[in-house]
Amino acid sequence: MFVAGFPAGAWGTNCYLVAPAAGEECVIVDPGHEAARGVEDLIREHRLKPVAVLLTHGHIDHIASVVPVCGARNVPAWIHPADRYMMADPERALGRSLGQQLMGSITVGEPDEVRELEDGGVLELAGLKLTVDHAPGHTEGSVTFRTPAHGEVPPVLFSGDLLFAGSIGRTDLPGGDTAAIMRSLARVCLPLDDATVVLSGHGSQTTIGRERATNPYLLQVAGSADTGGTTAVPRRGM
Repeated sequence: MFVAGFPAGAWGTNCYLVAPAAGEECVIVDPGHEAARGVEDLIREHRLKPVAVLLTHGHIDHIASVVPVCGARNVPAWIHPADRYMMADPERALGRSLGQQLMGSITVGEPDEVRELEDGGVLELAGLKLTVDHAPGHTEGSVTFRTPAHGEVPPVLFSGDLLFAGSIGRTDLPGGDTAAIMRSLARVCLPLDDATVVLSGHGSQTTIGRERATNPYLLQVAGSADTGGTTAVPRRGM
């Protein structure tokens, strides 16, 4: 599997292009703030042919470029129905004003074609097989996408703002729920193989094994260590 990614825009949100190999069809994961140019650069560099945009959740730092990216290539966007409203109303999703200067660089609204994700669904796109897991807590419609192992290539989890290297997504914005995100960590992340590569919405690459051993939130849900000080670890995401 081929993955190219870059941090985009004001929030440094990771956008990924995923394909079986360079020169083939691909999917685009989370084209956020000011991501359109970076997406086009990677498409040209690696001769990719986008067939869909996949959204881990509806926060503006993950979807701000979905309209121009989908429109440029005439491809659909996939999002969980619980977060779909955020495309048209990003300020409601955050409970605060984004500011006129920032809003001027964001295209609010839905692309021409939107398809809805469901828990446990399997997307077969661009020669890839991606399993969707609903993972509420950061938002009500947060999801992850995971690919199976293939030969020597380990499985990959596109975790959005559910799981980061050393931390998890914040839960203090509208739709956030601390108990729900802990349940999502237990249900979605803990069963995965330690070799699973985690490509998150912000920050560096990690693995499930590393997070299982060191991430205080995964330690807490696994019940494998005394984690009385977990609130001191900052949570991330918008």
